Amino acid sequence: MHIHIDYPGLTSLLKKAASEGRNFLFEYEVYHFVELIGGDTTPHYYFLPTGARMNPAELARLPGEKVVVKVVSPEIIHKSDVGGVAICSKNEKEVLSTIRKMSVEVPKKIASQYFFNHNFAQGIERDLQLADYAEAVKQKLAGFLVCQFIESGTGGFGNELLIGLRNTREFGTIIIAGLGGTDTQLYADSIRRDKAVTSCGVDLVDGQTFFRRFQKTISYRKLAGMTRGGRRIVTNEQLLECFSAMIEAGRYFSSSNTATPYTIEEFEVNPFAFSNFLMTPLDGVCAFSTRKTTSPPRPTEKIDLLLHPETIAVAGVSQHEINIGRIILNNILAHGFARDKITVIHPVAGEIEGLATVPDVESLPWQPDLLILAISGPQLSQTIESVIQKNLAATVILVADEIGPPIPRGKSSITSSLREKIANYRLRNLHPPVFLGGNSLGVLSNPGNYDAMFIPDTKLPKKKGDHLRSSVFVSQSGAYMITRMSKLAFLDPAYAISVGNQTDLTAGDFLHYLNSVDFVKTLAFYIEGFNDLDGIVFAKEVERAISLGKEVILYKAGRTQEGKDALSGHTASIAGDYMVCQSCITQAGAIVAETFNIFEGLLRLSTSLGQKRIRGNRLAAISNAGYESVGIADNILGEDYRLQMAVFSRQSATRLQRVLDSAHLGSLVSVHNPLDITPMSSEDIYIDTINILLADPNIDILVVAIVPLTPMLHTLPEELHPSPGRVDSSIISNISTINNHTDKPIILVLDSGRLYDPFADELEQAGLPVFRSADLCILTLGKYVQARLTNRTGAANQTGSVSA
Repeated sequence: MHIHIDYPGLTSLLKKAASEGRNFLFEYEVYHFVELIGGDTTPHYYFLPTGARMNPAELARLPGEKVVVKVVSPEIIHKSDVGGVAICSKNEKEVLSTIRKMSVEVPKKIASQYFFNHNFAQGIERDLQLADYAEAVKQKLAGFLVCQFIESGTGGFGNELLIGLRNTREFGTIIIAGLGGTDTQLYADSIRRDKAVTSCGVDLVDGQTFFRRFQKTISYRKLAGMTRGGRRIVTNEQLLECFSAMIEAGRYFSSSNTATPYTIEEFEVNPFAFSNFLMTPLDGVCAFSTRKTTSPPRPTEKIDLLLHPETIAVAGVSQHEINIGRIILNNILAHGFARDKITVIHPVAGEIEGLATVPDVESLPWQPDLLILAISGPQLSQTIESVIQKNLAATVILVADEIGPPIPRGKSSITSSLREKIANYRLRNLHPPVFLGGNSLGVLSNPGNYDAMFIPDTKLPKKKGDHLRSSVFVSQSGAYMITRMSKLAFLDPAYAISVGNQTDLTAGDFLHYLNSVDFVKTLAFYIEGFNDLDGIVFAKEVERAISLGKEVILYKAGRTQEGKDALSGHTASIAGDYMVCQSCITQAGAIVAETFNIFEGLLRLSTSLGQKRIRGNRLAAISNAGYESVGIADNILGEDYRLQMAVFSRQSATRLQRVLDSAHLGSLVSVHNPLDITPMSSEDIYIDTINILLADPNIDILVVAIVPLTPMLHTLPEELHPSPGRVDSSIISNISTINNHTDKPIILVLDSGRLYDPFADELEQAGLPVFRSADLCILTLGKYVQARLTNRTGAANQTGSVSA
């Protein structure tokens, strides 16, 4: 397949429109755009500017007996909604009649719609205003497009195609394809995610990859004749060539390409119609902008100093009271950071907590690797000014979200001003510090030997000590981060980083840095909004993380309009398009959680199963309760995953029957998957059954569900450990020993109340993932396994093989 794109021609097309004061293309220019990227079946057309006389020869040149007349105006997007599209005979008088009728009726309809949606005056005053508005619309009519009439012969649901490009703030240019026609939005709203319309960043896919995504949509199934009574109306090669050309054009006219003076903001052909295996665009729009100056890159290598400082300075520490600054200082000291490497900034105090102080940042005896500013208002603004101008610190944590006095309406925010100031310094090859925050709750860095979060250690105890930690938690919401750390006993991150408003350092910056940290395997992110183009940076770093054997888990806030509105009042984030984010990040290889519970479950699985081998999606399950067996089987198929219940080998079935018979359960239990061993089963039966199933080559994953209330099991706190001098043969000891000697994943379900929390906690401390409900377990496990298998296949496509 060879893509032929005329980039000089495309640039000239946009330049001509810009020279006429337009930032958009007319429909007939969109057809020319399609031709310039390789389209060879655009309709014949004749453009008649407003006020011009019709050329009969041009009309006669159009093939067929009918033509389509369309109004052309920058004011009209949906022409059919206002009567701006009509079919008539290819007759000069009838075409003129249609044009003249449109020139009167279309402006009146637009004016009526506008006034209907606004509460204007009634009566004669309204009629006069309506006429004036209609006349204003009429004056903006650029002309009329007379197009060849194309009989597609493929009417009906799903037989038209939408293809488009859109420039997004977070992810740059994305490509979109799916069900086309006038009901595209209805399909997208009514049909589940990625089935009506699919999208992805053009920098993350090529034509082949995007085509594979498109093959999963209803649109492809219709076009390929894969429905009952259907017939194929387009070849795979046509679609692949079209997608490839659109992706290449999208990359060229993206906001990140400095080689072109223009950025395509929106390009859409809706629909492409099909006739005799020809793809013909029947309508299209294109909006573009001139290139904006890009900010200089941030020196992300300084993150190493932020996370592993040799010297720390803290401003905002109260001399006599417990305030945020004092809590941060106490936490840093309690975590074991060297006292002689800490400086406190205080205007009058001689010492605080036995540490010497200096009156201001300009009096620091050295340039600290990390400066923590727990101050706000004008004092913070002045301090930042000094730090930037005189380069007084290598890295800075901004705790406050108020970096100055309230900003009058219409003025730029302090955060924006700070970004501009930092960017200007970097453009001049000066080296201001990197900033974390504002609105940062702080940082916990176990490898850096400090805790700078402003939550007292008594409120959020942490596991101290020098032991291997393989997870990282990066969160735009400090509250979300600390509540997960408080709630999840297994969560002991090497780094916990509250990025706040991302005034300078971003989520993408931290993922870029953490990809170079070998011992980090699980990277968990809570993001409310990415900075400009940081979404695509983040996605590319996700790809790199996956190639390095890491796992990335993301909760992206702002799925609904209400969710976006809630964000706007918190950390000043601009919530992006959730579907675009989910598509791009998932395509890159991250696991995206739709709920907090799923996010926690994915964290639980990743931190405990990251080093386990997942050979496939064949699941075996054991339970001592029938309802759990049903719940497990009911949830093996999800919207974005598929598990299958394994078929036990003949040898396993025989061995299981023997175990059940020996316990006098053979008449009560039939050997099938899921295996319900009833409440009468002892710990020995559980252990024997687990060993048999783990040895079965037909099984990839094992779920062990335990309802701990049965008297046959030792699950109460006082029952968990043997008396002194006796060997520990508890179910916890046995399952953890088995888990340590198998590379197959074992997942536990303990559906019970708080009385059994110690039982669950000890299993988690032994390295086992524990869920408290079977349905959530399977739903989360399905997403996790699907991602592991997909990412493994993706790696194989790059390297040429997949390990078993």
